[in-house]
Amino acid sequence: MAERTEIVMLIAQISDIHATPDNDNLSRFDQALTWLEQLRPDGVVLTGDLTDNHWLEGYKQLAERLQQQNYPSWVLPGNSDNRYLMRAVWGEKTWALDAPDGALHFVHNAGSLQLIGLDSTVAGQDYGSVAGHLEWLNAQLSRADASPSLLFLHHPVIASGIPTLDATRCRGLDKLEECIHNPPGRLLAISAGHVHRPVAGLFAGIPAYICSAVCPTNPLWFGTEYVPPIEKSPGLMIHRYVDHELSSHFVCV
Repeated sequence: MAERTEIVMLIAQISDIHATPDNDNLSRFDQALTWLEQLRPDGVVLTGDLTDNHWLEGYKQLAERLQQQNYPSWVLPGNSDNRYLMRAVWGEKTWALDAPDGALHFVHNAGSLQLIGLDSTVAGQDYGSVAGHLEWLNAQLSRADASPSLLFLHHPVIASGIPTLDATRCRGLDKLEECIHNPPGRLLAISAGHVHRPVAGLFAGIPAYICSAVCPTNPLWFGTEYVPPIEKSPGLMIHRYVDHELSSHFVCV
């Protein structure tokens, strides 16, 4: 009998850097990249809120750091980001050319696993939405040659229980639920950012995650008078896909 060979894919997720000239969040990002050097992932996905206040130099520094790594990277915008500046730094070919309305979607087929990035940002708003993008998403999930997929976006599809942040989570979720079940079985999990702390749950029967932040973590505050202390370490996620099984890990560095 031939020996069984497992195909291992390690996809890192980094979110919510919120770099500015006045904070040390680029250094916190460096901490995350240094930790990843030991893991040697197959790629990293950045799920938005890269800089604040449209900081062009911050985008350039992030892009330079990513180019120095020995693995590919894919980048999504968040509500604090500027699509125009991101295009100027990373270039048009970074994202899907057929994305509607200038959205910064991406799709990458890594053989055994397909990575899909959906731009959930709404101009001038903190909340997100998938409205207008589900036809494109359905096309990626429905392709005859499509591998099982991981979906990334900035705005979460599950509630965190933090009132102010749940008010700005992704909208259009009823239509998203219809999309991911037609065809069924192609989507392994959905992973977002925005909340600045790790959360796991289910959306339409599919695992749904919120990645930790590189910037300082938000407290686990459920709207009560008591506000617990926050964790200080930068966080990220590792999605491990082996032999058709996915496990996702929250990491503090």
